[in-house]
Amino acid sequence: MLLAVDVGNTEVTVGLFVGERLNGHWRVTTGTHRTPDEWATLLTSFLSHAGHSTHEVRAAIQASVAPAVTEVLAHGIQTTLGFAPTQVTADSSLPIVLDVEEPHTVGADRVVNTLAAAELYKRDTIVVDFGTATTFDCITADGVFLGGVIAPGIETAAENLSRRAAKLPATELVPPSRVIGRRTEECIRAGVLFGAADAVDGIVARIRAEWPRPEAPHVVATGGLAEPVAGLCKTVSLVEPGLTLIGLRIAARHLGLTW
Repeated sequence: MLLAVDVGNTEVTVGLFVGERLNGHWRVTTGTHRTPDEWATLLTSFLSHAGHSTHEVRAAIQASVAPAVTEVLAHGIQTTLGFAPTQVTADSSLPIVLDVEEPHTVGADRVVNTLAAAELYKRDTIVVDFGTATTFDCITADGVFLGGVIAPGIETAAENLSRRAAKLPATELVPPSRVIGRRTEECIRAGVLFGAADAVDGIVARIRAEWPRPEAPHVVATGGLAEPVAGLCKTVSLVEPGLTLIGLRIAARHLGLTW
């Protein structure tokens, strides 16, 4: 089995692959306060709840955009499994091209999203990743990362709204049934989610207008809030919440890992 770990600024997503199949996945708050032993305990618990032991895991791969957590979590994985995870970075030897001015600064999540999109869809693609930030990754059919857009994330925007406006409560981000809210919570949900959806459609339209190839790219949504927001968008054609984990699994093969 393969343990795939995507370390975001807000959440860590852990996936367990049996062969090519994602057998289980878990999300946990990133938390810079955790020690390697605490990470080891969490990972062991995840595996146990899935009916597996640490001895069944033959390889591990990690992509991180949170430097303060990267090494601590890697040590936790080594404590759990007895070996360190392979790290995916912009410098990893993968069959993609980072055609941007500063390729070494491209986040590991965008690297594996590019790899996954190129191998799964084999057509020009915009990957919209709903995380701490909402990122738009522009990827050609042959695996060239052209750059993209980074916008504030949905939860980030909602939390800032509640924090800065004393009378606006924190609200669960579920799709609203109408635009005109009759209660404060409905107003917030409509503003945040419809606003995010319209922003996605607007940015996608601008990207398509600049696209350097004749065929218009299709749009794939991923990340923790992909499903509720994508349903409100006009431009999203596919939702794949586990795209980044799938990209890590594909990267593991290209980097010579076996499981």
